[in-house]
Amino acid sequence: MTDVLILGGTGWLSGRIARRWLDDGARVTCLARGERPAPDGAVLVRGDRDDTGAYDRLDRDWDEVVDVSSRAWHVRDAVAALGDRAAHWTYISSMSVYADADVHGADESAPLDPPAQDGDEYEYAAQKVAAEGFVHALDDRVHIIRPGLIVGPGDPSDRFGYWAAAFDRAGTEPVLVPSGDGRFVQVIDVDDLASFAANTELTGIRNAIGDPRPFDDVLAAFRTAAAHTGPTVVADDEWLEAHGVQPWMGEKSLPLWLPIEWSGFMTRSNAAFRAAGGTQTAVESIITRVLEDERARGLDRPRRAGLTRSEERELLEELAS
Repeated sequence: MTDVLILGGTGWLSGRIARRWLDDGARVTCLARGERPAPDGAVLVRGDRDDTGAYDRLDRDWDEVVDVSSRAWHVRDAVAALGDRAAHWTYISSMSVYADADVHGADESAPLDPPAQDGDEYEYAAQKVAAEGFVHALDDRVHIIRPGLIVGPGDPSDRFGYWAAAFDRAGTEPVLVPSGDGRFVQVIDVDDLASFAANTELTGIRNAIGDPRPFDDVLAAFRTAAAHTGPTVVADDEWLEAHGVQPWMGEKSLPLWLPIEWSGFMTRSNAAFRAAGGTQTAVESIITRVLEDERARGLDRPRRAGLTRSEERELLEELAS
């Protein structure tokens, strides 16, 4: 029986990785603070990775360790405490580590951002780069996975799901959209990523992401799934920026929309992922599941990304005038 340690295991992604290992018959232990439950069948060991003794109760060898942390010092301390007792280590990094976002089709050899240093203000990409540096100490026992935008039911970021909610709540009314010219959407289903991560045979570095799809085609798929019959109203970049609409994420944003100079972020090469057996759930299938999830969670709930319907209506009225 494969003995797996998940550093986390109670969050959205790490919980699915734990679930996948359990479904494969592994014995799974999750190290977490215990604020959320571990998946049924896993053993929860309570520990706060900000504490120096977080790993003291993990006193055996492991066939596999999985870490998803975006705090470089968490990764550094875990490698120091457990590296000698892990036969294989999977680190979930991010495609945000790359320095250039304007190059289309770039692969894993593309240059990275500078790593975070002690005392630096927190910056996600720099932390992931530094964390990768720490796990490289494990040499040929480590698999570094760099996912792009992870999507699926339960997504706490609300980015992909925003468009399902936006088209569904509008019904016969208009929906505000950005220009899709020259833009793409590239995502990975959370369960495809969990399956790819549950593998002790793979080592090296791989982008884990689906094929790029034209932005307008993805929005059309959301519209079809929601049976939206109203018009779509396109606002150009300059107008949106002038009216305080943010790209990508956050309050008063249009998720998935990026400045055109960032278009390479959504067109990375996934050749290594595919060659290693990585699977891609069809975008239309993901959208169907996400729409069901958005309806269950509430179309008008407070969101971490997107426009409220009232904000959208105000912008549409202003654009029309």
